[in-house]
Amino acid sequence: MIRMESVTKRYPDGTVAVDRLSLEIPDRAITVLVGPSGCGKTTTLRMINRMVEPTEGSILIDGVDSRQRPVNTLRRSMGYVIQNAGLFQHRTILDNIATVPRMLGWGKRRARERAAELMERVGLDTSLARRYPYQLSGGQQQRVGVARALAADPPVLLMDEPFSAVDPVVRKGLQDELLRIQGELGKTIVFVTHDIDEAIKLGTMVAVLRTGGRLAQFAPPADLLSDPADAFVEDFLGADRGMRRLSFFPSAGLELTTGPVVAVDATAEQIAARDAPYLLVTDADGRPLGWAEPGELTAGAVDPDRLLSYGRPFRPGTDSLRAALDGAVLSPTGWAVAVDADGRVSGVVSQQAIGEAIRSAHAERRAHRTTAKAAR
Repeated sequence: MIRMESVTKRYPDGTVAVDRLSLEIPDRAITVLVGPSGCGKTTTLRMINRMVEPTEGSILIDGVDSRQRPVNTLRRSMGYVIQNAGLFQHRTILDNIATVPRMLGWGKRRARERAAELMERVGLDTSLARRYPYQLSGGQQQRVGVARALAADPPVLLMDEPFSAVDPVVRKGLQDELLRIQGELGKTIVFVTHDIDEAIKLGTMVAVLRTGGRLAQFAPPADLLSDPADAFVEDFLGADRGMRRLSFFPSAGLELTTGPVVAVDATAEQIAARDAPYLLVTDADGRPLGWAEPGELTAGAVDPDRLLSYGRPFRPGTDSLRAALDGAVLSPTGWAVAVDADGRVSGVVSQQAIGEAIRSAHAERRAHRTTAKAAR
């Protein structure tokens, strides 16, 4: 565990970047530092590996003050990932990843074998091993940065806005990859971001910092969204805090119906038998094509260009109620489409049914909290 005890960073001109910050960062979990510009997120991160020295207070790692360890030894025990990866442009991808093991005295062959293994773990094709950073996309470079930080198998990984310089699609992929890797390796990760959605998605615990480096709230994401500590935290979480909270409610309990679902080759009798204002048309393999009014459908002659969009499908049991509601809102019919792992339609659900599920989830959460309080 990393424990920060009343840590302050004050610069010679009197500027206070971090003010009496106390945190207990749990092992084998992702702790996210988030807040507005100037709140001391990066300074806090850099004090953990002593790239910045605290003015006051102490930082304990497994109960030992970090200042009692040689700074180079301390830093080599921690992986460090920054924005734009910070790769060595004159080294191949394989040798970039092998940098820290080589510094620790590993032989070249062993270090490169470890680098090749990590390329696969972070989702990089090993055919890229002999290329140079400028020959890779931004997302690929960030994966190299993560692999390099993991190369010597450090117990702690520090990440300073590592995904902020890539486009939203690549960023989502990198976030998913980090969660997958964390599920396999169980590192102690401290992650800095200014993006509250990223913090909510990745964090086991989230520390919201105020301008001036003071801690506003430290809590699991679901608790943060349901019970912000004050007006500052509530404002920082944004107006769509309720929608974000739905990310923690599972969609597994939604009652799906296949009543409005017809195959593209359905007969006239099958179409007529469906008692619904709109029908979801699927292809021969059961994958969704779009919505249509029953009167617009002709048996065996569906025009795909005339179908209405089916919105964004969701996977029951895997995706949250937020994903289900998003699918319903994006659909012009107000019905969300549920699919299985292969993308085949398993049913549809209305906005009304999703709303009832949300109310039930809130009621269960309140009952759980009441029980928990009574047991204390």
